[in-house]
Amino acid sequence: MNRELEINLNNHAPLFAEARGDIAVSFEFFPPKTDTMAETLWRSIETLAPLNPRFVSVTYGAGGSTRERTHATVERIVKETDLTPAAHLTCVGATRDEIDAVAKDYWDVGVRHIVALRGDPPEVGQAYRPHPGGYANAAELVAGLKAVAPFEISVAAYPEVHPDSDCPESDLDNLLRKIDAGADRAITQFFFSADCFLRFRDRVAAIRPGIEIVPGILPVTNVATTRRFAGQCGAAIPDWLDRLFEGLDELPAARQLVAATIAGELCGQLYAGGVRHFHFYTLNRAELAYAICHLLGVRA
Repeated sequence: MNRELEINLNNHAPLFAEARGDIAVSFEFFPPKTDTMAETLWRSIETLAPLNPRFVSVTYGAGGSTRERTHATVERIVKETDLTPAAHLTCVGATRDEIDAVAKDYWDVGVRHIVALRGDPPEVGQAYRPHPGGYANAAELVAGLKAVAPFEISVAAYPEVHPDSDCPESDLDNLLRKIDAGADRAITQFFFSADCFLRFRDRVAAIRPGIEIVPGILPVTNVATTRRFAGQCGAAIPDWLDRLFEGLDELPAARQLVAATIAGELCGQLYAGGVRHFHFYTLNRAELAYAICHLLGVRA
């Protein structure tokens, strides 16, 4: 073997060799539609709970379509687990008074953390329009929630720019308005380039130091589904992702292995870049998020 190549190989530490479990994680779930889906969700919650997440969030469907199921899921987490739940709330499909009432209900059952989002239109492809008498945007929603109760509030950030923004500068201005309104942190939409996130993080820090920016990680097992999600949030799907999953439609175990490898490498690169907080979009499945946390040194 070439001596220089041998030296380089010997000096190349494994990606997770320095991972010491010195990170904080959080997990996102969506409210189940059926009893079977509810069983899957609770198995996932039970699997991930021993990793001691900072919080677990429960999503809110477009147009408020899952409002009741979200509330029921969050309330069950409060009553039946020691986890800290974070309920999603959006501006879509409700007046200010209606949203404030939902927030008060959450506070009354013990919820202290809200993920405040503008929200997507009820139908894909529609332009966003504020509800008459509702909150016009996420910054207004954050301010309104802070007036209801002293919630901890997370908001969304977009390393690759929100689809409705006309430029990166206006998108960043929108994020800062949400922080100024009282948000405690920003959680990004998913992405597949560590450099993309790290550049975004550093750009925010250069303008406003001290804002907590948490990367949102989506372990991919279905590229078509991921592509649909990406169209809604402005994330770029690299060509190599399609190629890696080619021919695996009938091989679920192989898909899981490829998905864990991709997401694990991304998290390892982020860890090497100084990231110590991770938010996982679980799609109500625990295995991939659990495996990646294990690689990062997080143990039950």
